[in-house]
Amino acid sequence: MSLALPRRASAEFAGTALLVAAVVGSGIAAARLSPTDVGLQLLENAIATALALGALILTFGPVSGAHFNPVVSAVDWWLGRRAGTGLTARDLAAYTVAQVAGAIVGAVLADLMFGLPAVAWSGTNRTGGNLWLAEVVATAGLVVLVFALARSGRTSAAPAAVGAYIGAAYWFTSSTSFANPAVTIGRAFTDTFAGISPASVPGFIAAQLVGGLVAVAALAAWYPHAADTADTVVVPQLAEENR
Repeated sequence: MSLALPRRASAEFAGTALLVAAVVGSGIAAARLSPTDVGLQLLENAIATALALGALILTFGPVSGAHFNPVVSAVDWWLGRRAGTGLTARDLAAYTVAQVAGAIVGAVLADLMFGLPAVAWSGTNRTGGNLWLAEVVATAGLVVLVFALARSGRTSAAPAAVGAYIGAAYWFTSSTSFANPAVTIGRAFTDTFAGISPASVPGFIAAQLVGGLVAVAALAAWYPHAADTADTVVVPQLAEENR
């Protein structure tokens, strides 16, 4: 990693905040615009999230890698720890703190933009084995996609591919694909369409961590040299002198 850690961590903070603002804000807008049609609300939420995610990866990828996700960062550290690629343990700690803080700020920002209380704990319970299984699948698929793109030299496709995957996973998973511990925590701070009750957060995070482990096993089987390209997750970073 060529850039100073504070600069990269600030990019992870801002990117995660804007991602959660997009998720929560579009959920609020969808509920107001289509109050009687939950399916249309989900479609509006999914499209906005997918487009925002792609744009944010393009914006922050050259600075921090645009992880926006502690599981992606943890797998990057795990795969690259022996090869000397990817995040260091210090980087991982800073990224995780920045991502979680950013997610909370993003939820608060969305609430304020729509004239709601800054913080209102969500009352939406999301619990059950089927939802946890969905989170394992959603998270594992996301992580494998990110590292497969890096290993095969197609990181330029990451903004479109990752956005498309998350947009699709809204629909093919019963949990609507949180797939991100930081985002899960942030969404507990808003009692709106995209919210999740604080009591449901631990189960989702546990499932997401299991999904990360599944992804590590899958990468070992399908992309055994994924660690070699951990420095390019999610998109390649430019040399400092070119910034």
